[in-house]
Amino acid sequence: MAYVLNEEQSMLKDSAKEFLKNNAPVAQLRQLRDDNDSKGYNESTWQQMVEMGWTALTIPEEYEGMNFGYLGLGQILEESGRTLTSSPLLSSVAMATAAINIAGSDAQKKDYLKRLSHGEITATLAIDETARHNPNVIKSSLQSQNGSFLLNGTKVFVPDANISDFIIVSCIDASGNDSMVILDSKSDGITITREHLMDYRNYGTVELNNVKVSSDQILANANKHTIERTLDVARVAVAAELYGSSVEAFERSVAYLKERKQFGVELATFQGLQHRCAIMFCELELAQSAVLNALNAIDRGDEDIRLAASTAKAKVCKVAQLVSNEGVQLFGGIGMTDDEEIGFFLKRARVGMAMLGDYNFHLDRFAVLNGY
Repeated sequence: MAYVLNEEQSMLKDSAKEFLKNNAPVAQLRQLRDDNDSKGYNESTWQQMVEMGWTALTIPEEYEGMNFGYLGLGQILEESGRTLTSSPLLSSVAMATAAINIAGSDAQKKDYLKRLSHGEITATLAIDETARHNPNVIKSSLQSQNGSFLLNGTKVFVPDANISDFIIVSCIDASGNDSMVILDSKSDGITITREHLMDYRNYGTVELNNVKVSSDQILANANKHTIERTLDVARVAVAAELYGSSVEAFERSVAYLKERKQFGVELATFQGLQHRCAIMFCELELAQSAVLNALNAIDRGDEDIRLAASTAKAKVCKVAQLVSNEGVQLFGGIGMTDDEEIGFFLKRARVGMAMLGDYNFHLDRFAVLNGY
């Protein structure tokens, strides 16, 4: 397989890079943080993303989407990672849309995917219930009562929980099987607490107390397999974004070494620093191949994408840790200050590494899938 983009994908990547550079630079994230913005993202920027069709990229044409594929979406996520863009792109487009695409009935797709495609609604995915990502731990329960259902439980580390119109929640149904339900975030019994993490984006804890659920809110094809596939698609999306922020951190570090002088010469001429940059460059190239392979696997419709997803997430986690650490080190003392933006990339890396499974989680999963 050639890990290259076609002409349309390259054009999409270039247009996304230009748009985000001009409309959602790192300075925008800083402003949102300093203003303690209640939404945590710029509504004007998001609306422009919708108008450019980014919300429709992975939705089939029959549901008024573009069916452009995840390789295309991956390029946008990479560029949004470069500018540390805060928007519902990851939660609504990469996560929630995937869940409905994979586990929804035709009627549910017609209802929700059309609205997601046009940016009329936003949604997110609520999976985790423990301090570390472990999708096998599901205590949220759906119990039948008088012809309807009641949902109880608590979900943590839910991206964009406080700004999403709908929340897709994993749970155990009345028969004891894994399932997913889609809830209006304003439903009675739902309490959302916004959490402030170090990367300044939106996350929340969602408490579910006797939330009424109708049968048409239960995703028709939700089961252990489709939940796992949904998570793998979301993991690849997170890896693509995290890869983008790692590349940007690396390029900023190299640029700084070319400007900063010590003993009358540029730091970039020091052989020891050149070796450290060479290692980062090689690791980033390997990470890019892993991400492209996983995105291609999704678009091909491979029955099993678990290995590709865990390979991509594990590799990018390790590389993001290396590059963000080295970036702060190479910038020296100024890299530790809030005035210098390199620290924002380290913080984003730490949260992105933990989202939907860190390096150790996916390394262990990779080993188990290979029979170890």
